[in-house]
Amino acid sequence: MKPFYNLLTYLLLVPYAVYWLLRAILNRTYRDKLPQRFGYRFPKLQRSLWVHAVSVGEVVAAAPLIKELLRVYPEDPVLVTTVTPTGAARVETLFGDSVAHAYIPFETPGAINRFFSRVRPRIALIMETEIWPNLYQGCGVRRIPLVLVSARISPRSVDSYRKMLPLFRETLSHGIVIAAQSEADAKRFVSLGASPERTRVTGNIKFDVEIPDDLPARGAAFRDSVLGRRPVWIAASTHEGEEAQVLDAHRALSERFPDLLLILVPRHPQRFDSVRDLLERRGEAWVSRTSGAACDATIRVYFGDTMGEVSMFYAASDIAFVAGSLVPIGGHNLLEPASLGVPILTGPHVFNAQEIADRFIEQEACRVVRDAAELASAVADWLDDPAAARRAGDSGRSILEGNRGALERLLRLIQPLLDAR
Repeated sequence: MKPFYNLLTYLLLVPYAVYWLLRAILNRTYRDKLPQRFGYRFPKLQRSLWVHAVSVGEVVAAAPLIKELLRVYPEDPVLVTTVTPTGAARVETLFGDSVAHAYIPFETPGAINRFFSRVRPRIALIMETEIWPNLYQGCGVRRIPLVLVSARISPRSVDSYRKMLPLFRETLSHGIVIAAQSEADAKRFVSLGASPERTRVTGNIKFDVEIPDDLPARGAAFRDSVLGRRPVWIAASTHEGEEAQVLDAHRALSERFPDLLLILVPRHPQRFDSVRDLLERRGEAWVSRTSGAACDATIRVYFGDTMGEVSMFYAASDIAFVAGSLVPIGGHNLLEPASLGVPILTGPHVFNAQEIADRFIEQEACRVVRDAAELASAVADWLDDPAAARRAGDSGRSILEGNRGALERLLRLIQPLLDAR
């Protein structure tokens, strides 16, 4: 199975390389550090504490862990790897030069070996469920402890993994420690070959999200100076196929609430131009964040075309729709608006964090909407009943506070691994 997998990685390297090279020509953020995709030009680090976070969501979730590593192990460099340029930008925003950043190399044996020849970590901490056989084998043969942090496997993913069970079992045989989000996740990993002795339930460190003390005040100031004194709702981290539905809902809402303002924030910056075109085609009255313009009474949509400001936009909003969920993307982080006490709406596709979503839904901290009409109806309900909106926001914040502690459990788990090194 492994030789076939390695052959496949080399065959896929050609289209991947073409894709990244084309993106690099068109977008400088893909050009920066491009050789690292092929295993070259990594910073030379010894005894680093390596955290891998795919993109923005994982970087935000890993932020409390990274801060603790910097505090507890000040003499060891921290390396954060990402897959996406947006994730890299978030690392820069949160940590500046206090950590080293690199892109994870392609999953070919040559690129992986070149990566480890430059970067020799004391430990590898992989956020959530990134399963890369060659990367994990590279850790195993070098006796680098590897921990899957807040590890999860959705029920529907188990069947897919079982189709490659020999490869999956081999991947998990390299002494990997599983720090699972839940008992159900732990059992799924064990059923796929993980060691029961090395599988622990530590919880989801996303619950340990930290918001700056001044964030609510900054959100309120931004609202007063830019948005104006009017009701505001946000559709955050939208994907293709969602913006049109959100705008349909907003148009219906505007008939009842003519001063209502929508903050629209696409998930990926490469889609900013297409969303601008959509706003123009629909004849929306809008201004963008990058324009620096404030909203007068005629503006109906505020377009968030920047990175790293979603938290402030949440803090400036009365109601939050967390996107990536009206289309089958899997949903995004419900805990960020919950930490601010903002009532939450989501679509039905939340399999990326199903258990968190289920908990929020069961405790009436979140409502599920399936299309533009239901989205408009749910927003209208909370605009008509602010007390109900506050109860939903308070419930979400209570869930968050009641589930903290995963980071502390994780640190207790990894300390012996670091001490042994």
